[in-house]
Amino acid sequence: MFHTARVTLLVFLLTFSLSAQYLINDHLISPKAGDVIEKIGQELTQKTGLNAYVIASNDVLDKRGNLYEYVKKYEKELNEPWVAILFLPNNKRLGILVSDPSLKKAYDPSEVKKYAIDILGSADSNSVQSKYDVAMVQAYSELADELAASKGVKLKNTIKDQGRWIIKVITWLVYLGAVLVFWVYFGRPLYMRIRHGKQ
Repeated sequence: MFHTARVTLLVFLLTFSLSAQYLINDHLISPKAGDVIEKIGQELTQKTGLNAYVIASNDVLDKRGNLYEYVKKYEKELNEPWVAILFLPNNKRLGILVSDPSLKKAYDPSEVKKYAIDILGSADSNSVQSKYDVAMVQAYSELADELAASKGVKLKNTIKDQGRWIIKVITWLVYLGAVLVFWVYFGRPLYMRIRHGKQ
């Protein structure tokens, strides 16, 4: 039974790693998050001809290590023209690299990085794996949206708009909760006192 489960897991991970085109992963990003990245990447390439990648690695670079020199080891896996998010958590480095300098005009690096840094730097109870997944998917989605917009195209599979909608709903629920708490603890007792003529 144990042996069968291990073989099944190995086949699943091997299938995922063989089918991954836009995620070059050193077991930092989960298969579920990888599927989202692949779906967005395929749509981006089909609609714009641009390739966007996430390279997530456990490698450790020198403090002055050049990211472009490091990325050369993946050149065979990158189809031009490309833009790549390079995530090296052991170095606490996050970079965005391009195959052609003209591509730098197609996106705002600080905006893309912000999506990842906000999540990676948050002090909450989420696991490190969850943070890595959400940070890379959010940053990749933002990058893909910006690259598509530079070509006058809209993508359907990105999550930015859905994420904003969810945040708005959560914000309204928090406001509603605050109003209910105020009513239960202050408003209703005050109303009852006035209604029954008590001071």
